[in-house]
Amino acid sequence: MDEIKLRAWWAHKQGLDGSLTGQSPAQVLEKTGWARSVAGVGPYLTIQSRSGASRAGIDQALTNVEIHELPSARGCTYVVGAADYALALKVSQGFADESAMKVARKLGVTDQEIGTLREKVCVALEKGAMMPDALKEAVGNASRNLGEEGKKKGITTTLPLALGFLQSAGGIRRIPVDGRLDQQRYKYALWRPNPLATCKLSAAEAYTELARKFFQWTGPATAAEFQWFSGLGVKAAKEAIAPLQLVDAGSGRLMTTEDHEAFAKFKVPSKPHYVLTSSLDGLSQLCRNSGSLVDAADLDRLAAFDQGGKAGASLMDLPGHAIFDRGRLVGIWEFDTETSSIVYMTFQKADKAMQQAIAETETFVREQLGDARSFSLDSPKSRVPKLERLRAMQAGRK
Repeated sequence: MDEIKLRAWWAHKQGLDGSLTGQSPAQVLEKTGWARSVAGVGPYLTIQSRSGASRAGIDQALTNVEIHELPSARGCTYVVGAADYALALKVSQGFADESAMKVARKLGVTDQEIGTLREKVCVALEKGAMMPDALKEAVGNASRNLGEEGKKKGITTTLPLALGFLQSAGGIRRIPVDGRLDQQRYKYALWRPNPLATCKLSAAEAYTELARKFFQWTGPATAAEFQWFSGLGVKAAKEAIAPLQLVDAGSGRLMTTEDHEAFAKFKVPSKPHYVLTSSLDGLSQLCRNSGSLVDAADLDRLAAFDQGGKAGASLMDLPGHAIFDRGRLVGIWEFDTETSSIVYMTFQKADKAMQQAIAETETFVREQLGDARSFSLDSPKSRVPKLERLRAMQAGRK
């Protein structure tokens, strides 16, 4: 398969070619995939890089519950469009919540105990949304501390267990206190109507629907890549994919018949189209196939930046925010809060079009986001070594 064409096609399917300009945040997520949410700027950059939406517009969509952060594939949090709430919740069940419960049972926590606590939480939330501390006080003795042993295992009290189950069941939702997706302070509220109330999909049907969306978002992709995204075992993943009757496009990569026909007619754009994304953008994150987006000639330079990382076909995750051109990784960037500017290094000389794309994203981050942290533990201080390497490597290529 033509590598250049494949990357450009992926970028096209992901809306990174300008084809989704002006679309709503919900439309972007429904067409290109759920945005991984780890208290970083990923969801903002995912939507802005495709549609040009402002932070205020994205936050308003969140306030209107047109998009929402919720447990989704593998039990991980993603920002999802309203049309996919039920599906996302359905495929989240049995992962993070059940995994935590298995640990809790070893600490003497019973299913009945958590069931009672869930009921108490719902009764408390009848009065309105609550912060965790207020909710803990409202449920009283129904929530208990699990002591030092629980602390060692990451479960301090039983309340998070109940909240996790209730979220996956669609009974409650977690709302950012300040209305922003890149923060970690939340309150909880009842979710009415429950998105799952009218969902008639069985678990098997839900995973087949997830597979259909996955291959529409990012195909051609391999069965193993869908297996990772869904969290299913090998056999279950194959069973979920089977009803779709996908076409093998080569190298084990599968795609829908419709996309296969469209791919055959697809032409790689002749002019560069630069776009800056987050390190968790769907172009690489949905399949964790970052190595497929890098030219062989650029791998050593990428490895030099990602000290201790693996840069090659096995590269799964991006070592920083990315600069893409028609699906090819052409640079890495981070935001320096000291200078309120983007610091970057590129695999080629930054032409005027690339410089303009960098300047536009820099303005968006500086004026609307304030920072561009990748995840909750990322901070201006922890980012300093990356910034230094970026500056040194970019100076070295001039």
